[in-house]
Amino acid sequence: MRLEGRKALVTGGAKGIGAAISRRLAAEGAEVTIGDIDTEGAEQVAAEVDARAVRLDVTDPDSARAAVDGVGGLDVLVNNAGMDEFGFFTETDPDQWGRIMAVNMGGVFACTHAALPAMQQAGYGRIVSIASEAGRVGSKGSAVYSAAKGGVIAFTKTIARENARYGITANAIAPGPIDTPLLRSALEFGELGEKVVETMKSATQMRRLGEPDEVAAAVAFLASDDASYVTGETIGVSGGLGMV
Repeated sequence: MRLEGRKALVTGGAKGIGAAISRRLAAEGAEVTIGDIDTEGAEQVAAEVDARAVRLDVTDPDSARAAVDGVGGLDVLVNNAGMDEFGFFTETDPDQWGRIMAVNMGGVFACTHAALPAMQQAGYGRIVSIASEAGRVGSKGSAVYSAAKGGVIAFTKTIARENARYGITANAIAPGPIDTPLLRSALEFGELGEKVVETMKSATQMRRLGEPDEVAAAVAFLASDDASYVTGETIGVSGGLGMV
């Protein structure tokens, strides 16, 4: 019960890694709010763990601010919401870049910007952002996603430097290939998608996909006081894919 008495907001918590994080934080004693544009999915997960669900569009700063304010005394922000649209860079266009950047990078900006003032005033905060090993080593077919996740890592370091004096830590998690609906969406491309997934698996030292619960365990650590002297770091949960 490392998080007993703490209030947490998990963005993109309706499924996949976000749902696993919501369940783990609740199991550790946190009062969890699950924010997602998929309100039905968020409500289903919330019902499992006695949490609260809110509609949250991370690309809209007003929506981000409303979600944060609605928690009241937010202690832990988990920037998890993310998306990708598979395609080699020469086949993408500016509209696609904008969509991917708006969620993966803009969403982290908006929610962190909404959460920081109250955390600074309280003298306490834990910010954990879900990046990706793609942001450290690159990923074929995901150039814009990789760029966005690399931005999340750099942004996290800056937030850590600016806010340590307020008792706030900021860290990132870099998952490798995790068995989620987002990863499985690559299989829609048939043989090419299957090859992409198999290539990701073979790039790990463990030669398997990770599980959402394995990412959630790392988030719970960073959100707790066990990680009180950890800030500005990016922890790879990737079966040895990155090692950077």
